[in-house]
Amino acid sequence: MRPGGAVSVCHVLMLVLCLSAAEDFDWTKDEHGSFYYGTFPAGFSWGAGGSAYQTEGAWDKDGKGLSIWDVFSHKKGKILLNETGDSSCEGYYKVKDDVSLMKELMLNHYIFSISWPRIIPTGIKSDHINERGIQYYDQLINQLLENKITPIVTLYHWDLPQVLQEKYGGWQNISMVNHFNEFANLCFERFGNRVKHWITFSNPWSVAVEGYETGEHAPGLKLRGTGAYRAAHHIIKAHAKVWHTYDTQWRGKQRGLVGISLSGDWGEPVDISNQRDIEAAERYVQFCLGWFATPIFHGDYPQVMKDFVGRKSAQQGLGTSRLPSFSPQEKSYIKGTCDFLGIGHFTTRYITHKNNPSGRSSSSFFTDRDVAELVDPRWPDPGSEWLYSVPWGFRRMLNFVKTQYGNPAVYVTENGVSEKMLCTELCDEWRIQYFKDYINEMLKAIKDGVNVKGYTAWSLLDKFEWDEGYSERFGLYYVDFRNKNKPRYPKASVQFYKQVISSNGFPNQREVENWKRKAVETCSSSNQLLAAEEQRSTAANILRLIHDPLTSHMEMVTEIVVPTVCTLSILLSAVFLMFLLRRRN
Repeated sequence: MRPGGAVSVCHVLMLVLCLSAAEDFDWTKDEHGSFYYGTFPAGFSWGAGGSAYQTEGAWDKDGKGLSIWDVFSHKKGKILLNETGDSSCEGYYKVKDDVSLMKELMLNHYIFSISWPRIIPTGIKSDHINERGIQYYDQLINQLLENKITPIVTLYHWDLPQVLQEKYGGWQNISMVNHFNEFANLCFERFGNRVKHWITFSNPWSVAVEGYETGEHAPGLKLRGTGAYRAAHHIIKAHAKVWHTYDTQWRGKQRGLVGISLSGDWGEPVDISNQRDIEAAERYVQFCLGWFATPIFHGDYPQVMKDFVGRKSAQQGLGTSRLPSFSPQEKSYIKGTCDFLGIGHFTTRYITHKNNPSGRSSSSFFTDRDVAELVDPRWPDPGSEWLYSVPWGFRRMLNFVKTQYGNPAVYVTENGVSEKMLCTELCDEWRIQYFKDYINEMLKAIKDGVNVKGYTAWSLLDKFEWDEGYSERFGLYYVDFRNKNKPRYPKASVQFYKQVISSNGFPNQREVENWKRKAVETCSSSNQLLAAEEQRSTAANILRLIHDPLTSHMEMVTEIVVPTVCTLSILLSAVFLMFLLRRRN
């Protein structure tokens, strides 16, 4: 995903930190370089995940309605290289194949989302229910259960029905609360006899900020300073209503749980002895995780959000805060509506205080926080521009959740790393290292007393990555998007993660190092297999282009040279054929 709703690079300042900065950080529970060998509690659940729009494809098949992402991705210039999720992984047609991958990986659970417009095409239940969409999710759920994999189902992973956006303004409108509740109630009715873990929203931070503040994501609105707060306000109310609907109508007979999955990237003070930096770091976390978690666990927005947005609103001459308020009745209704908390965590930032201007024209979610984000250039960053590998931040975030929210049951719903490269590479040693280090920090957090129940590697497959298209790959399995059959190939991280699952942790140093070595060895043969497939695919593309003299040379470069395995033979073949084409033209 642009998983976790990370801040774009334009909001990140680079800071070259001297070695002493990290060493000066004093928390007796942690040493940055230490590794703890041990196992997870019995019954700990290991999984992987994905979401509907990113993986299903079949965007207009079998009665599915349009989503805001269908419309947004079809607008030129919104997605890198104008790519779309129209077919993505073709998961809609590959249920059995993909569940067999999960079984091979020995997963205990799989997180997926239900596409609202696939089962209610307009988003309005009274209009029409699409039974073919229901049948697809029935098949997926049944297939998972037959293979002893627990389905964890997300009700909303960003694909709002387009009709609701056009008719009401989407999450800017309070009417979404009732429409979402009707959709959720239908899911409980049709699937709840088999699904016992429900997530209302996945990363609502991204829905609100990137959908209604920056416009980077669907529906692409830029309502600076107000849009994100209004969208979040309605999302929180919608979450609470769905939780109460399940609690009063379904819990007694279905015995399931309803939670929410929130983005939880960590903010560390640049200077741990500077009170303003300490406060800024907490503010960074409160404006992200706390924005949604604090109302759900405590009944209202974090006090620091109310103070900062309220003060800046007053300085702008506004009569009321741009951050909406909950009534006393709403506070009591929202408080406690969480049976478990999902945490999507990917990275960390160093945070320092920054005074932002308070003029009305400069108001935005980002300037409201009065923080500057900084990164240490020594942190590994193999893929997404926002995603640095900083494992120790994970343990801090989990301990923050324990302290702030009364140690709730936590499922890590998203954690992983991307690669951004033109060449195919199945030997993803950097991902193995990322998983090893982050999972180990989670194990330390459990030792600290954090109530973590399960972990979800993000993601099972390479998939459509929102505004980045297919340029970033988070999958354990490589997907060949140029092949209409979208074949999957295991990366080395598959073998490593499988060993972690099988051992329920890290038994000893020798064994863990052996896992990594064997995983990298086995990926070499997979690389060769994929290279052979890609050469066949390349040859087919070359023949097609030769028979189409109107095809531009640029198309040839894009379709043949860039995506293939970077071997000299393929490159030379492409160059030679370009020369032949030029002579023909």
